Amino acid sequence: MSHELDIIPGTAWGCFTLPRPMCIAGPCSAESEEQVMETARGLAAFGIHVFRAGIWKPRTHPGSFEGVGVPGLKWLRKVKQELGMWVCTEVASEKHVLECIKYGVDMVWIGARTSANPFLMQEIADALEGTDMPVLVKNPVNPDIDLWIGALERLNRAGLRRLGVIHRGFSTSAPIPYRNDPGWKMAIELRTRYPRMAFFADPSHMAGDRKYLLELSQRAMDLGLDGLMVESHCNPDCALSDAKQQLTPRDLQTLLESLAIRESTSQDESYRDGIEALRARIDVIDDNLLNLLNDRMNVSRKIGEYKREHNVAILQAGRWESLLSSMEERAEALGISRDAIRAIMTAIHDESVRVQKL
Repeated sequence: MSHELDIIPGTAWGCFTLPRPMCIAGPCSAESEEQVMETARGLAAFGIHVFRAGIWKPRTHPGSFEGVGVPGLKWLRKVKQELGMWVCTEVASEKHVLECIKYGVDMVWIGARTSANPFLMQEIADALEGTDMPVLVKNPVNPDIDLWIGALERLNRAGLRRLGVIHRGFSTSAPIPYRNDPGWKMAIELRTRYPRMAFFADPSHMAGDRKYLLELSQRAMDLGLDGLMVESHCNPDCALSDAKQQLTPRDLQTLLESLAIRESTSQDESYRDGIEALRARIDVIDDNLLNLLNDRMNVSRKIGEYKREHNVAILQAGRWESLLSSMEERAEALGISRDAIRAIMTAIHDESVRVQKL
């Protein structure tokens, strides 16, 4: 199935200024008119053009603070009218979309729980049909790139062309320092497929703690992402939701000024000559790898024939685990991560099993 998308690049939306990073900022939740306006003024003072605030909050347990609802949209409208900022919020239903349109919200985003639900995505796409509203889609809670792309396709089929994505990491039970597993590999894959799409990282939800925001934001910039969506609150310690991961506007300004922003390329002749020479070497190595893989698969076919002749099962789990463990140790000694070699060898093993069955 084709996954082509008809989109307008984020730099043509009119709400951002270059150079990178584009930044969308504001509190996790709109809590009061005073809190919204104070935070927005602090952000506007150093050039933030897009203000975000949660109006409806998807909480795990009932009885938690689930957002102020429609009254908060009036506060966003005031931010827009008084400060000239674009305003955006999260939507998770048709009702949310219709209320946002009614109150003049400029842009919406779709959260990780919602993007994983095709029924809700279709409902939102139908509600947005006929508008030209920019929509950002967060990655699903689990690392499923087809689900992420499917959410974008539903919006695109409804006629929406100003589409972007927000990478906020993935739920995990593994012991990591962050709230969510960054899972940069999937961000790279999606960025490679859709290089023109507006691509943001959400270090706030990735980190879960403000002490990790700078390192995760820098990583996003090093990977060439367009910008950041960062939670900022005029008084984070008093926030009604996600207090630990929010920054004051002043601290956010310091973070943004601390980032090293690298260009996507260079016109320097010595750089271009050097990089092309290195890429040529990579091309030769890749050709050799492909030929070696072909040789390996030919041997695997012969192994499959030999096993069938002697009535032996194709899958030999004990040998595979021993081989994988040995490869991980050897890779680590060469400075290659265990995770990387496990992924590579698993893919090769799966293909070897497939050809043995032929």
